[in-house]
Amino acid sequence: MKISARNQFKGTVVDIQEGAVNGIVKIDIGGGNVMSATISMNAIRELGLEVGKEAYAIVKATSVMVGIDH
Repeated sequence: MKISARNQFKGTVVDIQEGAVNGIVKIDIGGGNVMSATISMNAIRELGLEVGKEAYAIVKATSVMVGIDH
């Protein structure tokens, strides 16, 4: 697989919350870090995602927001 996104994190699927149209997939990328993504249920099925399987969290963003506590 070749893609342009440079922020690629290999990990293990630890949770899938299924909805009617979309699902939330959580991927443990190590170091106590878990990334989550909302994707379509069709994509979850097409990718064969299941808890315990390896997957990549791929981040391609045009903007990043920054905030602080008051």
